[in-house]
Amino acid sequence: MTAQPAPQIQPDPRAEEHARQAARVAELNARFRHHGATSVLKVALRDKAFGEIAMVSSFGAESVALLHLVSTVDPGTPVLFIDTELLFPETLEYQQTVAERLELTDVRTIKADPARLAERDPYGALKFSDQDLCCTLRKTEPLDNALADFAGWITGRKRFQGGKRAQMEFFELDPDGRIKVNPLAHWRPGDVAEYMAQNNLPRHPLVAQGYPSIGCAPCTSKVAEGEDPRAGRWRGRDKTECGIHLVDGRMIREGDAR
Repeated sequence: MTAQPAPQIQPDPRAEEHARQAARVAELNARFRHHGATSVLKVALRDKAFGEIAMVSSFGAESVALLHLVSTVDPGTPVLFIDTELLFPETLEYQQTVAERLELTDVRTIKADPARLAERDPYGALKFSDQDLCCTLRKTEPLDNALADFAGWITGRKRFQGGKRAQMEFFELDPDGRIKVNPLAHWRPGDVAEYMAQNNLPRHPLVAQGYPSIGCAPCTSKVAEGEDPRAGRWRGRDKTECGIHLVDGRMIREGDAR
């Protein structure tokens, strides 16, 4: 009996592209190991090999530092601002003030699909009963949809914020193959305040009222002296992230098996 030839395994183009991008991320991290935020931003925004890249900003307590850095490299960089419709009024006013002051020309306000909200949160009660699902509907899903048009994105995360951020590099690869750029990864706690002071940048008005980390109004409280700056986020709950920056960059609700 003639032996049948073994079936040939066809290469998976997606796996090959992911491997190529992973190698590129490793090369970039090695190349920029001893560089600073500006160098990282310049290569991300000017190297055409990256493709189109956006910045994601909450316009929160420390956001203006990275927004200013981006504006000095390319003020036309798309900036994605997620309006959950649960933000403090001060945040909405601050977003407009900063965008005008820095002359950012492409700030895009991202919101949840109204039909999706009507289906899953018709009474607006998820902010009390299921904060993870609320974050998914109002933050992670809208951002995931918006990022579909981009090859990469810039974040303001820093190692000193601890938790899953403690070992982050300048460049990461998310499961969808997008390169995530963290220019401030190696900044120390005092660097942001110093940079803001040196450049005379406007501060979020709620910082002076005791809010060093600012998210949605229902899930953000004041922080007492000596507390961790993020202690006021989801206070009293076993939750530390909104879902946008989960491990490996997977933008899904915590506990979701997908």
